Amino acid sequence: MGTAGTHSHEQEVTAHHQGDACDYRQAVDELIGRQLREWPAVRANYAALDRKVRTRRLLLGASTIVLQYNPGRRRSSAARIDAQRPCFLCDAHQPPEQETLEWRGKYKIQVNPYPIFPRHLTIASLRHEPQRIAGRIGDMLRLAEDLPDFVIFYNGPHCGASAPCHFHFQAGNKDFLPLCDEVYSGTISLLDEGDDGMIGLVEDLGRSVISIETRTRAKTEDYFNRLLLCLPKHGEEPEPMVNVLCWHNPRRNYHTVVFPRIKHRPDCYGTGPGRLLLSPASVDMGGVWAVPRLNDYETLTALQVQHLYDELCMSCADIHSLFRQLKNDIQSTKTDNPKLHKEK
Repeated sequence: MGTAGTHSHEQEVTAHHQGDACDYRQAVDELIGRQLREWPAVRANYAALDRKVRTRRLLLGASTIVLQYNPGRRRSSAARIDAQRPCFLCDAHQPPEQETLEWRGKYKIQVNPYPIFPRHLTIASLRHEPQRIAGRIGDMLRLAEDLPDFVIFYNGPHCGASAPCHFHFQAGNKDFLPLCDEVYSGTISLLDEGDDGMIGLVEDLGRSVISIETRTRAKTEDYFNRLLLCLPKHGEEPEPMVNVLCWHNPRRNYHTVVFPRIKHRPDCYGTGPGRLLLSPASVDMGGVWAVPRLNDYETLTALQVQHLYDELCMSCADIHSLFRQLKNDIQSTKTDNPKLHKEK
């Protein structure tokens, strides 16, 4: 794979002390402020999000779903996901106003010019390489630690990613997604629990939510990698279909939420009569549906949202079956090496 192009020195930003979470936090704040001041399109899009975007709420079991009428997201909802178009995450195809903050020599942090969140970032690999989560969960956790005000999210190549040819995370302010609070109060069926963390299924939020909460990155990586190996692949998919959210909380440490998917877009997807221009991804799974068409925004009901979740997500029954396999795997490892899961 070729590498992405390089912007001029004036368009690049570097954290002063690489590895210091406070520096990344401050550097991101400065990056956002500078882009809002100096990039007219970004300033206009974020101002529209603040002043013009409408919202309404639906109740889905114990979960709140926020509908956000956001015409600017039509570009993403209707995006082509083939490999024929130029990659808009490679430097050579980005606007000259787009600045970059390099993160740990592996990724570039940039302001997303088409926001859903009041503070919306794209975090793309410095290399042009495909969207695959295997081997990346550690990076996701470290990003969450370095950016404690943000929730980091991953969309699988056919689970809402608008650039499946170029690996990237996204991030948004963590107080924006209802699920980031709801996951703590939901009814959970535990798969495994110990002094250093737990994994389980949250069952009363209207969709299948696998919750991983740990004290260490290593423990999350262990749980996540085992889960990824157990999840089925669908058709020609290069990996199991998942959306992933991750955030860091000094009191609760690392929290990762996985939404196993069985389908990319709903049968009703489209622009014709009776169709919905909705291509759900991590943000929608987290409880905020960015709806680009006014009619869809005005008419969408809680029952329709429930049907969409049911169509796109693995069922709780199937996850319980998956958990039986995963539990055997975890117990087998503990029997073979009882010290493996202790705090490091």
